[in-house]
Amino acid sequence: MGPGPGISCAVRLNSALTEEQKRLFQDRTGIERILDEHRVVAIVGCSTDPRKASSFVAGYLLNEGYTVVPVNPTAKTILGQKVYARLADIPFAVDVVDVFRPASECDELATQAIAIGAKAFWQQLRITNLEAAERARAAGLISVVDLCMKMEHGRYHGGLHEAGMNTEILSARRVHRRY
Repeated sequence: MGPGPGISCAVRLNSALTEEQKRLFQDRTGIERILDEHRVVAIVGCSTDPRKASSFVAGYLLNEGYTVVPVNPTAKTILGQKVYARLADIPFAVDVVDVFRPASECDELATQAIAIGAKAFWQQLRITNLEAAERARAAGLISVVDLCMKMEHGRYHGGLHEAGMNTEILSARRVHRRY
């Protein structure tokens, strides 16, 4: 068998980012900080359709103890949570703005994330707007591009290796599940 993750599946997905862009926008330390310290997540583009990735991620984060704030201009509730039409409508502090909208909308969403005082701006898997990511980073936000918050949570908090995925993380730390 040649180089690579071997017999188990690798979590690392093909990305259009250069190595320098990965260093800036897929930084392990920043991702771990988001997952460990920032517990209020506004999911922009959260869908009412439970088959959509945004709804699935929202449900997963709720089950993991995060406060999820769906942002969708047409819905009233999603997964039992009150929905807000815009980030500016949320009447409390938001730690992470998690984007499930086209890359072309990320410039405005980064501006809104900065305006509401978010700590992180996360563009989900296959959403890549480097200008928006850089603007958020320059404003002091942790900026993540082209990764899934659910998958990264599973990577850093033990869920993915249980399904046979190679998370590229070695640890003797035991995972304590809340069932």
